[in-house]
Amino acid sequence: MATLTARVLPVPLRPGNGRQLVERNFLVYKRSWIVFVSGFFEPVFYLLSIGLGVAQLVGDFTLSDGTVIGYAAFVAPAMLASSAMNGAIFDSTYNIFFRMKYARLYDSMLATPLRPWDVATGEVTWALLRGACYSAMFILVMLVMGLVESWWALLALPASVLIGYAFAGAGMALTTFMRSWQDFEFVQLATIPMFLFSATFYPVETYPDWIRWLVEITPLYQGVALERAFTTGNVSWTLVINALYLVAMGTAGMYVASRRLGKLLLK
Repeated sequence: MATLTARVLPVPLRPGNGRQLVERNFLVYKRSWIVFVSGFFEPVFYLLSIGLGVAQLVGDFTLSDGTVIGYAAFVAPAMLASSAMNGAIFDSTYNIFFRMKYARLYDSMLATPLRPWDVATGEVTWALLRGACYSAMFILVMLVMGLVESWWALLALPASVLIGYAFAGAGMALTTFMRSWQDFEFVQLATIPMFLFSATFYPVETYPDWIRWLVEITPLYQGVALERAFTTGNVSWTLVINALYLVAMGTAGMYVASRRLGKLLLK
């Protein structure tokens, strides 16, 4: 009876052992690698359409340190951040909802020594590995197109992983509150405006003051600020604040997700 009670109660935050879940996802996608690879092409097509089309119609941009860059070099890091967000959100919402509500995958997992925190860390780790693959290929495309202005770009990949961590943790936490597929409309309602207005296609200084304030507190803006600073070399100490924001968001999301999984599945 004591053992059953311990299994029902959500476990406290502790180092997880989600390796088995990562291995399981790897084996699944190994058989459907086309689905895995397809996630790379959407942001690249965006970048090519801008770099070869729109950029020809827009002038150069002057950064805060006086550096002048082309429009494609301005937009590319924002596309990188958006790609990290979209990949993490898709993996941590749609996929996890299906596994939890229909495949009942987590019910069987929690019948083993795995705990809710292990499930959360395993799913988020897989989302980060998948996002890191996409980001690395995207950065390579940027490099080939001449859109990398600084050696600081070596930190663009870790920054992408950090963005993925923030959105994967938050996405998984939100998924545990969703009741049906219709609830995913709210995911799009949040991500599409962030994609369009988080200084993605034009500088945040173009907004009125009150709108600029709203933009600067959104999570995607933190990621765009990191990626743009690293790829252009316009680095400052304020990036630490952006990074801490994303770390806090991801960690809080994972903790909420683990507790919610414990309440939903271990009852």
